[in-house]
Amino acid sequence: MSWFTRYLWYLMDTRFLESFIAVVDNGSIAEAARRLELTPAAVAKRIRALEHQIGARLVARSGRVVRSTEAGVAILDRARGFLADARDLRLVATNRKPSGEFRLGALTSAVSEILPDLMSVWTEKYPEVELRLIRATSAILYHRILDGDLDAAIMAEPPFAIPKTCDWRLLREEPLIVLAPARTSNRDPHHLLKTEPFLRIERTSWAGRLIDGYLRGAGIQPHERFELTGIDLLAVLVDRGLGVTLMHDSGPMWLKGLAVTKIAVPKNAFARRTGLLWSRASARIRMVHTFLDEAVPVFARGTAASSKVRTSARRR
Repeated sequence: MSWFTRYLWYLMDTRFLESFIAVVDNGSIAEAARRLELTPAAVAKRIRALEHQIGARLVARSGRVVRSTEAGVAILDRARGFLADARDLRLVATNRKPSGEFRLGALTSAVSEILPDLMSVWTEKYPEVELRLIRATSAILYHRILDGDLDAAIMAEPPFAIPKTCDWRLLREEPLIVLAPARTSNRDPHHLLKTEPFLRIERTSWAGRLIDGYLRGAGIQPHERFELTGIDLLAVLVDRGLGVTLMHDSGPMWLKGLAVTKIAVPKNAFARRTGLLWSRASARIRMVHTFLDEAVPVFARGTAASSKVRTSARRR
């Protein structure tokens, strides 16, 4: 039955599906026609042809707005996926520069300083690629890669063996730091962790596990005040003088405007390794490799710049 269903999809003209999706996304045949550079009559004709092939009404007018019917909603996600697959087939067949949709996941806290530069480079070199960015935790991104919802993800390295169905490339390492109020006079990181109220990153997260491992290895039992998700919120609480926190140094951008200081901890094995994860079976594997080629030098420049910022901050 699945092969028969796919056969029926491929019998359809992709232009019919493009018109259907454009009408649903814009809520108007006229607006869809404008974006597709067609006449409203031509778009309406395509919708009727698709409805005839499907055997069900797909859109209905509600006042001035055109909406999906129940049948339209039922096929919408599959129609999007089919069009993405069709674009991939054209890309492979013609061996042209990457084009079509690229679904990228990103751990924003880990790449706040670098991702904008990477997206600028990518957009300039590959204007025909429609980049869809999904921000989430590493754990969520990992499962979305396995489920095929994402083509690649910039995320922390999993704390377990990566399955052989996936590939991984390290992009940068983020050392642990103590984040303390700027007015802190004692700069000994272990003394601060032992004596000051401790603001903990959620211990069930991948980063939280690394931090917990460091504290146990150093024999430190901090006086916990809060356990929270999100390093940006923790940094603001440190700025307010509510305590200190232990986190991975993922760049200075999100600290701008805060009266905090970063204090390096002794070298250890608990640095967070951030990289790119993707499925070897991805239909967009060529696009993934192209993206990786662009990401490596951007991350290298970003890591060097971040190191300079940390050095100059310590000198001040």
